[in-house]
Amino acid sequence: MDSDWDLNQMAKALPHMKDTDSSQFPPKTSSPTLSPQEHGWAKKTAYNYNAYTKNVKGLASIDEVPDSNSKTGISNQDTFGGIATGDWHNNASVYVWDDDYGDVGPEFPDLERELFGSDLHVKSGINFKNLSSIGVVQEGEIRIKPIFSFKEAGLHPVMLRNVELAGYDIPTPIQQYCLPAVFKGYDIVASAQTGSGKTAAFLIPILSKLMGKAKKLCAPRPNPAKFQPGIDKPVRAEPLVCIVAPSRELATQIFDEARRFCYRTMLRPCVIYGGCPIREQIMQLQKGCDVLIGTPGRLVDFINRPSLLTLKRLKYMVIDEADEMVGTDWDQEMKTIMSGEDQEEGNINYLMFSATFPRHARQLAREHLAMNHIRIRVGRVGSTHADIKQKIIEVQPSQKRTVLRDYLLNMPPARTIIFVNSKRSADDLDDFLFNSAFPCTSIHSDRTQREREDSIRAFRAGKTPILIATGVSARGLDIHNVMAVINFDLPSTMYGGIEEYCHRIGRTGRIGNTGVAMSFFTSKDEDLGPALVKFLLETHQAVPDFLADHIPQGFDASGHGDENLLDFEDDSDVEEEQAAGNSYSDSDPIINQNQLNEAGYEAQGKTSTQAESSDWNKTSTQTSQNQNDYPLVLETRRVSQNETPPVSRQFSTTSKKCDTFHNHNNNSLLVTEDNSFDGWNETSLFPKSSNQSGW
Repeated sequence: MDSDWDLNQMAKALPHMKDTDSSQFPPKTSSPTLSPQEHGWAKKTAYNYNAYTKNVKGLASIDEVPDSNSKTGISNQDTFGGIATGDWHNNASVYVWDDDYGDVGPEFPDLERELFGSDLHVKSGINFKNLSSIGVVQEGEIRIKPIFSFKEAGLHPVMLRNVELAGYDIPTPIQQYCLPAVFKGYDIVASAQTGSGKTAAFLIPILSKLMGKAKKLCAPRPNPAKFQPGIDKPVRAEPLVCIVAPSRELATQIFDEARRFCYRTMLRPCVIYGGCPIREQIMQLQKGCDVLIGTPGRLVDFINRPSLLTLKRLKYMVIDEADEMVGTDWDQEMKTIMSGEDQEEGNINYLMFSATFPRHARQLAREHLAMNHIRIRVGRVGSTHADIKQKIIEVQPSQKRTVLRDYLLNMPPARTIIFVNSKRSADDLDDFLFNSAFPCTSIHSDRTQREREDSIRAFRAGKTPILIATGVSARGLDIHNVMAVINFDLPSTMYGGIEEYCHRIGRTGRIGNTGVAMSFFTSKDEDLGPALVKFLLETHQAVPDFLADHIPQGFDASGHGDENLLDFEDDSDVEEEQAAGNSYSDSDPIINQNQLNEAGYEAQGKTSTQAESSDWNKTSTQTSQNQNDYPLVLETRRVSQNETPPVSRQFSTTSKKCDTFHNHNNNSLLVTEDNSFDGWNETSLFPKSSNQSGW
């Protein structure tokens, strides 16, 4: 571990390390014969396979049975995060509303501890302030004024309290824009770096907006606090919110976040996914469901059973990790889900989120989202951030296991995710590490759902702090204090390549926390080399000698250079819209002369007069004849929380060589060939009409 990368706090986050100094363990020069436990790792734990086949209702004693009549949902049995040992995640404890409460429910300390315990979710780290320096780009005709604190966001008082309990102090860049966009009722397409708070960016505003009118919007149902399964008549689930996730693990994780943010409200979250008995999930839905989270296959299964589920009350449809579900075998399921069933067109707000947004995902957005939807990009799409220390070492395939074992012995014992490319590799590596006395577990799609849930639960609790996973099975996992990600196998360019690498290493270094990503590079990974080098240079990290041939001009091996020289795919809709002839014309609202538009460009809390219909001049002496050549990109950057919001910048994407432009007060803006800017000092910038004097 690098001396400037202090990760001891993550080591101390493990239960057996809370009062231990990791520096006391033997250094890397110590004898290799020492056991993992002598290096500070917990004892390995064998699976209790009897628990997998045990039905919760058949537990040994009545004290072990979940108390369905308890308002807190907490029983005497061993639980973690409100989930009983041996139970399914869809039966996790939720706040049970009583119709006698009024508008706000009382606090339940036991449930609060289960939902908001420090080991259950990622809290902002020491480098959280660095997130505020990430550039934000808004594409499309609508401009959103960001918020810079949760208190100014207009949240429901209960939601504001839940945000505080969850440890969220300052909104991340994606949250700064998504919260006001949701409150204003816009559809959203948003991409942001992994670990940037995307889940909270849609849950917080959606649930907060529904809290004040839940009694009016929610479907009729029996009093949840007095509901008796098998005696009271079950109801059909009529959710107000539907959230779709590509993996079971991500679906249950979003469900956990929804359980926290629905605390002390009548909004009832449920999760449905494959691999577990459908009867268990039917029983949960029959108690009523306002927020439904699900995987595509199981969700369509329920949609096709109208007696159990209808989307006629749906107000919000959220697609998380959209790139994983579009252009895949789930295309037909996604079309069924996105249609909103029997909903009238225009009644649903659509929100799509991902760290990467390939072209087929953007096409889906254009088919279903409103024409005036918000498009937000935080940082470069498909990028990572500097809080993750990336290391790439060259390893012979036959030496991978030995190198991995030595690396684990020489790092502080902490939560670590090891990625492999196949299910067989996951099983084999799990056996190797377990037989080497490491506390490990593994997940992949061939494991039973109960095994997968048990593995994730044990990893979250720190009982088995080493998790071996295939890439898809761990997509979107957000686990507290993951110190290291190890790519035992780098992703092939045929199966995700650098985008998959981005998702994998994003399991550490989340929300301002620091982490390490170690990758084993072999001769089979040569085709990934150029993209890896650009990824390292983008965050100013050193390039190993064996990849030095891929360093572009303008950079050195230490990672220093001008990152603007790096050639990344823009992943923007601008060029596609221009090619399709969809550039904004002078009849579009955004450029109607002297028109005020509350949904328009807002840089410092003031709505600007809209731009005039004529285009920016391409040079100071020649006027563009194309009235459709309107500036399509507006970029807003914020360097620190306390800094005055800077001027937003507009430039024509079709004019690369430009001179000085002027706004309505004749203040100048210099745009050079490389689209750099200088000399702006006004809130808003306007194109000058070609028939006016001064050109």
